[in-house]
Amino acid sequence: MPPRENPTARQIRLGTELRRLRERAGRTAREAAGMLGTDQGKISHIESGRIGVSEERIRRLATFYECADGPLLDALCAIAREHRGQFWWDEYRGILAPLWMDTCELEHHAVSMQIFHTVSVPGLLQTEGYARAIFGGGLVDLPEEEIELRTQHRMRRKTVLEGDHPPPYRVYLHEAALRMRIGGRRVARRQLEQLMIDSERPNITLRVVPFTNEDYFEAIQPVLYAFGVVPQLDTVQVDVPTGGFFLDAEGVLERYRVFFGRCEKFSLGPEESRQLIHHIAREL
Repeated sequence: MPPRENPTARQIRLGTELRRLRERAGRTAREAAGMLGTDQGKISHIESGRIGVSEERIRRLATFYECADGPLLDALCAIAREHRGQFWWDEYRGILAPLWMDTCELEHHAVSMQIFHTVSVPGLLQTEGYARAIFGGGLVDLPEEEIELRTQHRMRRKTVLEGDHPPPYRVYLHEAALRMRIGGRRVARRQLEQLMIDSERPNITLRVVPFTNEDYFEAIQPVLYAFGVVPQLDTVQVDVPTGGFFLDAEGVLERYRVFFGRCEKFSLGPEESRQLIHHIAREL
């Protein structure tokens, strides 16, 4: 089977974690290849996510690397069992950019999430009208059918917060995001009303960083921190105007844990936040 040309972020993450296990053990790729009875190039492809790896080989490599972390190995084997076509977002492959699918994967497999937005409402809490206005106001004028496709995809993403056991979702919104009249007064008001409804759901905590906050902290791009089934699989997604990227180095993850601690410190409590949202909605 030829190497994958476009591995998903989750496939790449599996390879990255196998490489980290090897490097912690002080083993070379050549040694790993020798143990599996293959060539060094195949190990390179496995560790870059360009070819798959079986559960059996993951556990054989873990034994060779003297890794006894059972929960981590179980999580890596679970990733190895996944395949394209298994999830709803696979319908959009080849239609929307790969990052859209990678984001769905990240959200689907997270055991909990926390997110910070400065000038817009996070996608998982957007109304249809608000999402359509977002897509209609990008850097490039999109055809109407593309806007509708993206809006449809975004609405389907929201199902991750539904069901019998949805993951906890902690949302930090700057007051600026609440006052932006994206889509006009009517759309913006409907979005604020929906935020009020969502903030009452047991798995969602919504807190607002008000304009009256007097402490500065670096908070510009939208940031999502997704907690994995084991801490080693925690992931940060940072959005920028031209797309987004994932971060998973432990030092970086620790800095973002500190960042979200500061979000908590500088934000209003849930009830005060709802009162502020209600006040802003009435002004519209």
